[in-house]
Amino acid sequence: MRKFSILMVLVVVICMYACNSPSPSQQKKENAPNLNPTQQELMAKWQAYATPGEAHKELGYFIGSWNYTVSWWMKPDSPPEVSNGTSDAKWIMGGRFVEMNVNGTSMGTPFEGMAIIGYNNFSKQYTNVWIDNMGTGVMTATGSYDKKTKTMIENGTYTCPVEGKKSFRRVTKIVDGDNYLYEFFNSSHDGKEFRAMEIKYTRKK
Repeated sequence: MRKFSILMVLVVVICMYACNSPSPSQQKKENAPNLNPTQQELMAKWQAYATPGEAHKELGYFIGSWNYTVSWWMKPDSPPEVSNGTSDAKWIMGGRFVEMNVNGTSMGTPFEGMAIIGYNNFSKQYTNVWIDNMGTGVMTATGSYDKKTKTMIENGTYTCPVEGKKSFRRVTKIVDGDNYLYEFFNSSHDGKEFRAMEIKYTRKK
């Protein structure tokens, strides 16, 4: 068992090196003769898992600088709190993830948040992790993107200091080349879903 564990570690190291090599054809020529069929299969799986694909390219739309207007509701029948801010998104980890940094105001105080967005080649889902200065918890979500409607729908969980762990749904709709809409659906005290937040993004010119 110990020998097998060590072998797995070595294979992972080889895979990580191979995935970062600039020449896939050269990788195959140099590495294949030194690996048995099982090791070659493992390496191929790691390469497929680690290589950005078409699903990652869809995230390229969000790269750049944006202005936004956010409206959010404490409860369904309450008036919205409205504020503005900016969002800047860039590729990180060799095009595997998008890092989005948000700065604005919330309830009259400075607001900052960060999202890490990617696509998991294994689970075939988009993944999103969000943190901000309004709490100490981490919001996570997974979902899918419909190319026909240009809509991403995600489901996830977050920590409410009053009610504990809660579920949410959010919808991101690409309106055109320079505008997209984000909607966050929460659950009220009676368990019914309502739109708790709407953010309109416009690309900076």
